[in-house]
Amino acid sequence: MTNVGQKEKLTQQRVIKLFTQELGYRYLGDWTDRANNRNIEEEILSKWLSERGVSAALIARALRQL
Repeated sequence: MTNVGQKEKLTQQRVIKLFTQELGYRYLGDWTDRANNRNIEEEILSKWLSERGVSAALIARALRQL
């Protein structure tokens, strides 16, 4: 790994730590090589919104806009 790559990986690890330990986010892992990798995981987002009482119509609208 190049020096730049090493620095990038360390930065990513710090960001992951911040989001999981300080902000309460769930880390889903490194999906770099995952098939069908997307910026928006519709199933996960839909479930999360639904659990918070968002209507199915509003969830569908949000997903279309994203």
